[in-house]
Amino acid sequence: MTVADLPAHTIDEVFSTWLDEFGAAMEHADPARIADSVIDDGYWRDILSFTWAYRTFSGRGEIESALKATLPETAPRGFRRVADRVEPRLVKRSGKQVIEGFFDFDTAVGRGTGFVRLLLDDVDPLRSRAWLLLTTLHELRGFEEKLGDRRPTGVEHSENFAGDNWLDARKYEQEFADRDPEVLVVGGAQAGLTLAARLRQFGVDALVVEKNFRVGDNWRNRYHSLTLHNEVWANHLPYLPFPPTWPTFLPKDKLAGWLEAYAEFMELNVWTGTEFVDADYDERARRWTARLARADGTERVLRVPHVVLATGSVSGVPNLPSLPGLDEFSGELLHSSQFSSGIDYQGRRAIVVGTGNSGHDVAQELYSNGAAEVTMIQRSPTCVVSLVPSGTLVYALYSEGPPVDDIDLITAAIPYPVLHNTYQHLTKRTCDYDQDLLSRLHAVGFETDFEPDHTGFHMRYLRRGGGYYINVGCSELIADRKIGLVQAQDMNKFTPNGLLLSDGTTIGADLIVLATGYENQQEAIRRMFGENVAEKIGRVWGFDENGFMRNMWTRTRQDGFWLMGGALNESRLYSRFLALQIKAELEGLLPTKPTL
Repeated sequence: MTVADLPAHTIDEVFSTWLDEFGAAMEHADPARIADSVIDDGYWRDILSFTWAYRTFSGRGEIESALKATLPETAPRGFRRVADRVEPRLVKRSGKQVIEGFFDFDTAVGRGTGFVRLLLDDVDPLRSRAWLLLTTLHELRGFEEKLGDRRPTGVEHSENFAGDNWLDARKYEQEFADRDPEVLVVGGAQAGLTLAARLRQFGVDALVVEKNFRVGDNWRNRYHSLTLHNEVWANHLPYLPFPPTWPTFLPKDKLAGWLEAYAEFMELNVWTGTEFVDADYDERARRWTARLARADGTERVLRVPHVVLATGSVSGVPNLPSLPGLDEFSGELLHSSQFSSGIDYQGRRAIVVGTGNSGHDVAQELYSNGAAEVTMIQRSPTCVVSLVPSGTLVYALYSEGPPVDDIDLITAAIPYPVLHNTYQHLTKRTCDYDQDLLSRLHAVGFETDFEPDHTGFHMRYLRRGGGYYINVGCSELIADRKIGLVQAQDMNKFTPNGLLLSDGTTIGADLIVLATGYENQQEAIRRMFGENVAEKIGRVWGFDENGFMRNMWTRTRQDGFWLMGGALNESRLYSRFLALQIKAELEGLLPTKPTL
């Protein structure tokens, strides 16, 4: 029987045979036997369940050594299929025919969820072994999420006619008048809200502080035309998915309203109009003293064991480069974060510095709203892909049909070498799809690149957080010379009236927009928590030695300090794991350092 001929019942049998042997080897705590369930050059990724960390092990030797170190304390058992998970299925991944499936298991502290891709044995499919293996901690025993049959009954409100009702209790809870929270979350956009929702379900008392006056203003206040560049089905929030009637690509104001409703529906404690001032950590007491400036002008001091900076994967602090003559410009100068609408600049001349997503969108909005002249300055080559199909390929798994939580686990299972190879294949496809567009851009002098290793725009996002553009029309405007283009090396300096080029040509401007990105999150930490904390933690984002994002969603070198951020899909997935670590620490279950 060839792989292509496998019937459904055999696919099921292959997966069950592997899981039975793998589970038995785990329960017997036999590292060599467990390692035999994985191909010699396979991968095992663990998120919290065995290591209390984010770890990747490659090859039999590493996997067996890791198992020897972790099995005694983990005590894994009860490996089983789960009825509400996607059935095992035969698929093609990275050019390989594999059977992929999900399983649950128990550990000394809770319940785990796993995912495996079995590389099929052509001779005897029942001898297939794991190519990729993921194990994760899903919940802590005794502190499970309050879902389904564990949901609150509400009886305490329906039977209490003389005392406080539900609304009274909510107001009291949100005020924190006579208590401090267990967790202070700084930032009330998708990162902070998803984490707060997870913490609440795990029984953790958390307060979110947001400097804007409404939840959702982080999106609401961005430029007028902004829409998300990935599909709605990749962006659901925990516990509360978007309605099936919603558009594929969400407008910013629609998302902003949803975030505001989410905070209300999930009963999150959020203080808007509240500025985080600073915080100091007492090593002996293991408490932060955090100072907040409230909207009414008062100051509140909180003493909390945990602070989470949830202001994104970048700092939110504009990167303002030093450009020759810029301080002499007499017109209006903005960072792209301050730009709201092109309507205000009808008939005016504009220069946009930067050719990432924001730079292109700002330039297109200015042009579309009647700016007299728009010129973009390109400082470095930019990765450009069309929105459809190229920009959506990295999220193709989410359109295959399985529940979003299952797809999240599949994406988390992919180790860096496999991701690298996958993105190279995807980038070749995107370049083929976009060949005509790229040729037209090159013809007018626009410089493109797709990373030195040709891994494309999404790898650039994971490495740098920016430097790419998902085309929604601006590339055609540039190619048609409706929006001007200047390479940075052709600049001489800015002048009071615009830009002087090296050849003596001048470009007049009434407005300059710096679409130059944001500083690394480490700089925000430096401003908010001081030099010592920033240096102790180090840089944020980009791949660490295990192929996860550096310092994100995990314990840092500063006790009681955590970082939460990323896109909507990352916030949904990793909010669970961050919340589990905080809950485990509060309950005395988190080891002082990871097992490995």
